[in-house]
Amino acid sequence: MSRGFFRSTAIVGITTLLSRITGLLRDMAQLAFFPAATLEVFVLANQIPNLLRRLFAEGAFSQAFVPVIAEYRAKRSQAEVRGLVDAVAGTLGVFLAAASLLGVLAAPLIVLLFAPGFRAKEGGQFDLAIDLLRWTFPYLVFVSLTALAGGVLNSYQKFGLPAFSSVVLNVVMVIFAAVLSPYFERPIMALAVGVFVGGVLQVLLLVPPLLSMGLLRWPKWHLQHEGVRRVLRLMGPAIVGSSMGQLSIMVSTGIASLLADGSMTWLYAADRLVEFPLGVFSIALATVILPSLSGHHARSAPEEFSATLSWAIRLVCLIVIPASVALFTLSGPLTVAIYHRREFTALDVEMTRGALMAFSFALLGWSLIKVLAPGYYARQDTRGPVKVAMRALGLTMILNLIVMVTLWLTGRLEMQGMHALLALTNGIGALGNAAWLYRGLVRGGILQRDAEGAALIGRIFVASVAMAGVLWWFSGDLAAWLHATTSHRVGWLTALVVGGGATYFACLWLMGARASQFRLRPPAIA
Repeated sequence: MSRGFFRSTAIVGITTLLSRITGLLRDMAQLAFFPAATLEVFVLANQIPNLLRRLFAEGAFSQAFVPVIAEYRAKRSQAEVRGLVDAVAGTLGVFLAAASLLGVLAAPLIVLLFAPGFRAKEGGQFDLAIDLLRWTFPYLVFVSLTALAGGVLNSYQKFGLPAFSSVVLNVVMVIFAAVLSPYFERPIMALAVGVFVGGVLQVLLLVPPLLSMGLLRWPKWHLQHEGVRRVLRLMGPAIVGSSMGQLSIMVSTGIASLLADGSMTWLYAADRLVEFPLGVFSIALATVILPSLSGHHARSAPEEFSATLSWAIRLVCLIVIPASVALFTLSGPLTVAIYHRREFTALDVEMTRGALMAFSFALLGWSLIKVLAPGYYARQDTRGPVKVAMRALGLTMILNLIVMVTLWLTGRLEMQGMHALLALTNGIGALGNAAWLYRGLVRGGILQRDAEGAALIGRIFVASVAMAGVLWWFSGDLAAWLHATTSHRVGWLTALVVGGGATYFACLWLMGARASQFRLRPPAIA
């Protein structure tokens, strides 16, 4: 069982690593070819449909659909599974097409709602954002259908191709940013068109495997289908729960539009560096365990359910705690080595560095949410995470309000660097969300307390602190990084990562931690 999980997680992790590498190249191209003040308009236009994407594709839909199709696979015939896929694809497609059309028509109101600061700026950001949004909003349809196809393939333990689909989008975006943008009257429009084209190609990539497996004939509207109605019932609370975290990010984006020009771009650039380890490991692990947890629940195997969750928490802490510490300690060198070229100036480096340091606190919270939330969704409990998410959103909003009132009263609303406070409030909210999810699972008897795991996590913290000391000592001054050549930066950063990693794992080994303690073992049978 452990070997299967490791193999599946490795497949998704490696494929997602390729996705994150190409995604990083996409971000580097965007930041290199467009000034921060211009790029932040695209950041907004791309973030709005991605908010809905995370609700309908990666969020509520996946969390509702995967447990239902897992149950169909376990208890129904192949023909019934195929009927479920056809009905969900057709019904979801109609809803999403209507939502996309509404988004295109209401683009001015949407921009005004999510970026009120653009209306008062003199660079034409408001009108440009409307034009960009009308190209990016249809991506909601394409990515949601991609998520449907990926959910079906994942339920059959086929994880590689769905994870690879985002590589297609990233490659298209690099081509549009670095090659095709000069041919557009307004070069930034190339990025919006690239999102549209990439979304179409993602769908085309995943449809053939479904056809070859006989799992898709022709999508059809079937709102009365029993499986569709179950998915919709589960999606209702899940949309609320998923929307809390995304709404928090969008509110922060709206606030950032009121701050200094470029603030949204700096937050975006820092967030993308945090998303790298989150996507490579945490999302990959969550993708793998959700179908398995759903299967344990369908077979009424609570011991295996708890063991799987405990194992996932251990792995997250093993990888993500040192990653968070490294992001904080190496925030400057990372930003310089990855982004500092062409239009991305030394000022952009300093502003992104502050946001990255703040976001590093959020990485652990976001990662734990990814593996704890499936503990609810696999049991088709979408209401529990809603209560937790609303509480976390309330915490974040209170902190944002305190920040904004303080900045306004002190006259620092448009001072550069204030965007980092928004990153910090989101990090605190994410940690609170994860803590409340964990407490709910333990109190409900779903997750058994793991004394050995708690001791291991303590050692992980100690080893991470030792690693931080080594990284800080050898990283040097930021000015040296800014004046270094690209090859020098890459070599220096590589040496720091290798040395820091060696320090971390050596400390763990000296404290008695062994690889066997991070393997998933079947629960003892009385």
